Amino acid sequence: MSFSTGSQNSQITGINITPLVDVCLVLVIIFMVTAPLLLQPRLNVELPKAATSEGKETDNITITVTKEGKWALNEKEMDSGALEAALIAKVAASRDRYVIVRLDKDSRHAYALQALAMAKRAGARDFALATEQKKREKK
Repeated sequence: MSFSTGSQNSQITGINITPLVDVCLVLVIIFMVTAPLLLQPRLNVELPKAATSEGKETDNITITVTKEGKWALNEKEMDSGALEAALIAKVAASRDRYVIVRLDKDSRHAYALQALAMAKRAGARDFALATEQKKREKK
């Protein structure tokens, strides 16, 4: 049995997959960190505080209105006219027909009424106004 140190007689008998596993793990970590950022709404809305129960776990359709009067449907910003047409299509495609209205606490009440009226005209079975949980005071 003789061993050759030359490159002509050496053979690769296996593939080193360690670098591949390292790259895959780094990609998984990156996706885990960035995924929650993609779910955050684009329009910054400060919700009013209220003592409410948790919302239903359903296929939600969300209307967002800022205090400046900017409208969005499921994070896609649009004007109120285009939003109503898109809302009708979303509600028709949704099995739950549940619409959540997110309004900035400093927005005009007319926006809330307009959003709820849109949801009703679109055929929503149920709708709710989104709020933040109040911190309960300890006695």
